[in-house]
Amino acid sequence: MNEIDLAFTPALELAQLIRRREVSPLELAEIYLERIERLNPQLGSYFTVMAELAIADAKAKTETLTTTSELPPFFGVPISIKDLNAVAGVPCTYGNPVLLSNIPDYNDGVVERIKQAGFIILGKTATSEIGSLPYSEPMGFPPARNPWNLEYTPGGSSGGAAAAVAAGLCAIAQGSDGGGSIRGPAACCGLVGIKPSRGRVSKAPVGDRLAGIATNGPIARTVADAAALLDAISGYVTGDPYWLPNPEPSFLAATQEKPSTLQIAFATSIPPLGEADANCQQGVLQTVQLLEQLGHKVEAKCPDFSGLVEPFQIVWQAGVAASGIPVEILQPMNRWLLARTGSVAEYLQAVSQMQVVARQIVAFFNTVDVLVLPVYLHSPIRVGEWASLSLEETFQNIIHWVAPCPPTNATGQPAIALPVGFDSNGLPISVQLIGKPAAEATLINLAAQIEAAKPWIKHRPAFAT
Repeated sequence: MNEIDLAFTPALELAQLIRRREVSPLELAEIYLERIERLNPQLGSYFTVMAELAIADAKAKTETLTTTSELPPFFGVPISIKDLNAVAGVPCTYGNPVLLSNIPDYNDGVVERIKQAGFIILGKTATSEIGSLPYSEPMGFPPARNPWNLEYTPGGSSGGAAAAVAAGLCAIAQGSDGGGSIRGPAACCGLVGIKPSRGRVSKAPVGDRLAGIATNGPIARTVADAAALLDAISGYVTGDPYWLPNPEPSFLAATQEKPSTLQIAFATSIPPLGEADANCQQGVLQTVQLLEQLGHKVEAKCPDFSGLVEPFQIVWQAGVAASGIPVEILQPMNRWLLARTGSVAEYLQAVSQMQVVARQIVAFFNTVDVLVLPVYLHSPIRVGEWASLSLEETFQNIIHWVAPCPPTNATGQPAIALPVGFDSNGLPISVQLIGKPAAEATLINLAAQIEAAKPWIKHRPAFAT
């Protein structure tokens, strides 16, 4: 297998190649680091490359292969970490270049789980400042670009993570999602992205700041890879404010289970925020047609999300204040959002209102197993497309674009972004599958069924090959 093929091989397959001693962790790390050195200056997917640390870890793991066969599931597989998460001894910028000197002395809990699973961390990937925007172009860093077409965004805020996986600059990536920040980039870059249920993945050692709307999750090339990474990072840590039991069997096992007949709803609009564009509608309609052919029961209907818009905005924009970053160093959009932030009473009232509406949305799933929606309401924007707009205009554009994503952040339900085709600009088209609370296994099983019927793993961006 040549180096390009290795770079685009799914993470689980790389783990098997390592186990069979057909490739070493050091060889893989060197392949990915060479690609990062060559392609990242154009792609902007990494803020920090951990080359020395990655090589040292890869050498140690390659040596371990000669002494033991008892290996964790992703032993020696290269991964990236989003630059909103702490890796001990490595800068954590939160998308602000002033914080390049911010070097934590601890690992976030999700990073600890990733290390325990045997991964080699290649670096910290690009994000919007404090993850607040659906594109990854913070001032002071090169903009993250979409490897399918460099004029366009890979999304945000996990844009660097998705661009890196799609371009073969890591085998798989960790991302986070507080309003679509895993699903949007996965959709923009033609990948699988899972926003897990609330309580599935611990936020240890820090607390939850925003009423449980945000969570960590996987971005991968295949459903099986994403499921296996979710297995690796899931689980309760002492003191977590929310928790779920570990799945039995595993999420990876769900990719192999025989599918049952599901009750599936779908929609192509998010009242009162609008209708999806032709590309995004096409993705949904083609997917539900395939689901009917696969034997599922499909019906056009959707919960009422209208009461969620205002309270979710209040909770979400409070994240700027919760970040603790001094206002003097914040970038313009976040400074503007901070100025809009209301009182503690207004925040708590918004949380309560959001939870009331969330109950109504979750009740919709009493008679529905899965809801199929667009991920975003239109195709990816160009890099810098909204730069000349006022902050208010940009904010309204963002609300419309990402409209299908925040409802599951509010309700805590699981959701998966799944690629289903390409538009006229050569950019991926994706759909979003939303499930009942804690029902990731059902979504993963259905996504694997769609993947088997309509495989996309053979597609690679010309830029990266």
